[in-house]
Amino acid sequence: MSEVNRSAPPPVGSWTRLVTARPRLALLAALVITALAVFAGSGVADRMGSGGWQAPDAESTYATEVLAREFPASQPNLLLLVDSGSTTVDDPAVAAEAARLVERLEAEPGISGVGSYWGSTSPALRSEDGHEAIIAARIGGDETTAGETLDRIAPAFAGERGPVTVSLGGPVAVQHEMQTIIQEDLLRAELIALPVTLVLLVMVFGSAVAAMLPLGVGIVAILGTNAVLRGLTEFTDVSVFAMNLTTALGLGLAIDYALFIVRRFREELSGGADPRAAVGTTLRTAGRTVLFSALTVAVSLSAMLVFPQYFLRSFAYAGIAVVLLAAAAALILLPAALVLLGPRINSLDLRRLLRRRKKGATGAALGDGADAAPGRGWARLAALVMRRAPVFAVVTTVGLLLLGLPFLGVKFGTADDRQLPAGAESRVVQEHIRDGFPGSPGGGLEVLAEGQGSPAEYADLKSRIEKLPGVLRVDGPVAEGAVAYYSVLPEGEAVGEETQQLVRDLRAVPSASSLDTSVTGTAAVLVDSKDAIADRLPWALAIIVVVTLLLVFLLTGSVLIPLQAVVLNALSLTAMFGAVVWVFQDGNLSGLLAFTSTGDIETTLPVLMFCVAFGLSMDYGVFLISRIKEEYDRTGDHEHSVTFGLRHTGGLITAAAVILAVVMVAIGTSRVTNTKMLGLGIALAVLMDAMVVRSLLVPAVMKLMGRSTWWAPAPLRAFHRRFGLSEGDAAPPGAPAAVPDPGGRGGPEDPEPTAESEETADASRDIGEPARR
Repeated sequence: MSEVNRSAPPPVGSWTRLVTARPRLALLAALVITALAVFAGSGVADRMGSGGWQAPDAESTYATEVLAREFPASQPNLLLLVDSGSTTVDDPAVAAEAARLVERLEAEPGISGVGSYWGSTSPALRSEDGHEAIIAARIGGDETTAGETLDRIAPAFAGERGPVTVSLGGPVAVQHEMQTIIQEDLLRAELIALPVTLVLLVMVFGSAVAAMLPLGVGIVAILGTNAVLRGLTEFTDVSVFAMNLTTALGLGLAIDYALFIVRRFREELSGGADPRAAVGTTLRTAGRTVLFSALTVAVSLSAMLVFPQYFLRSFAYAGIAVVLLAAAAALILLPAALVLLGPRINSLDLRRLLRRRKKGATGAALGDGADAAPGRGWARLAALVMRRAPVFAVVTTVGLLLLGLPFLGVKFGTADDRQLPAGAESRVVQEHIRDGFPGSPGGGLEVLAEGQGSPAEYADLKSRIEKLPGVLRVDGPVAEGAVAYYSVLPEGEAVGEETQQLVRDLRAVPSASSLDTSVTGTAAVLVDSKDAIADRLPWALAIIVVVTLLLVFLLTGSVLIPLQAVVLNALSLTAMFGAVVWVFQDGNLSGLLAFTSTGDIETTLPVLMFCVAFGLSMDYGVFLISRIKEEYDRTGDHEHSVTFGLRHTGGLITAAAVILAVVMVAIGTSRVTNTKMLGLGIALAVLMDAMVVRSLLVPAVMKLMGRSTWWAPAPLRAFHRRFGLSEGDAAPPGAPAAVPDPGGRGGPEDPEPTAESEETADASRDIGEPARR
């Protein structure tokens, strides 16, 4: 039998004393802090940006900033699409109205670099059918300032203006409209997720009172995170996309943690413990698991801080804050509420009424009879899997790998206007320009040349650029003092492989010693983004793997279980990555899901989805392994402990995964493609992890590994005895004795459950329990 850790409990014990001594004071303080968070976090979305895919220290970012400062007309971010209707854009009345629009736009504060087809007669600014033309300008300032400027000028320019109709497009309009749509979609997602989640929680807990507690924890976490993000916007850029993760993880993890804690609390109550003793035992057991789970999730999300793009860093800010706040609320506020509620946690049992009605109609209530013991179906599943462990291990692993095969064909790209729904004004403008104007709009490259170059040196550089493969035309140089730039039109697609290679070739072109060159443009941004992610990805993976191995070792004392956890977690994500490519890159189901496939995946999305999904998978893994470890410490029976762990957590994990998937699917109803991909992809990942990996692969692998699962060399065993923690830690002196677990902590042979314990185990039957054979 493994040795039980007898070390003093961690700070959770002090939390227990706090919430059990003055629970009303703890809840009152939480209410005040939450009210302050509502005030502090108000208007946070309006201060967020919708970009952040560029690396701030990249060559393309530097060149873009210099060009925007020295040559605003070369970097327009606002496009006015002027539609002349039945006449052509060369009609005198149309030209006169366009001139008035240009004059008014030049007079607007914050606008520079205004140019138009009528002022330059450039064929690139006139549609091929002659009925549309472009007025281009640059709005200065950061994303927030540019958005405010756009809001101010849009009513004065958009719509019918004399003989023409004007629509607004360009990067600023696309980003601003995306930000607005995300806020609207997030509100709709919350209105969908909250009532559905409440219904599922009632199904899981039975009691309407118990069902409200996770929602309260989630609301506290979400509001607190909004306040944190609002504070961060004073110091750094934060992406509006992070709001979606705040809602999803705030609800999802709050429900995970509350399910685990409330379930354990009700078990202790059903065993005869008073509310204070039940809370103490719950926090020494389930509370420690929640703490470790929160740390593992936070570590996975913190890995995104190593990347320079503020899009990824924003998800780390939001994720770490919401995870820690959800855990704090679950470990402080929830126990305080449980102490006050006591047995009333089971009040308003709505399922009891349904069971009575069903019994009257069918003669037998759900779960009645000896076969309805809590988790009995999960115990049978564990036994079946371990009897055929090699078969389940091989078939499940091969199946997951096959589902991930489409990811081998992934193509990375940049987010553009096609992220927006088809009817969005800025997207319509960009489509008209992309489809109806000559050349490759938005696909050009700029070569910035800085230094005191002579005319001959500028001419020589232009000649070298023109000789590169894939170059269609080179314009320039346009010079201003010691700064000049060339416009390069590539032969290939805007962000195609040929154009990306052209970016590399341009950067390798030798120039005179007096000139320093740098390259920017859409393809250059993509190249720099891919390079930045590839450069930092090994560090991010190292952080996740090393810290995860350490935390799981501290929880289990085993060397092999942490390795198993990392490998199986990664394996659980294969279906998500395969589906992302098959659906969103290749366009399958695009009609059903209402999005436009661009033929590639935005570069940062796979990194984001990996960090979030890996953390959530570890969340479920910690729940299962901690319960197995607790029983193994008590009995020393490996196979029984695996069965026990799955029996007592299988329903909870599946219920939590279903509820989190509901929240993520609600996020996935967004009209913005990247948000849709994030929501639906992570929903698939958590379901696969809970229903396939935790239910089938983990028991099979642990059976194959046998008692060696718990092996560790002597020095590490000594380290774990001193510093490690597990659910089975002994109570401190003077603490109430732990009561027997009504589901089977009393020994390898589980005793018959009490009526109360059957109610607390309904999550195992109502949601997710395998069908009885």
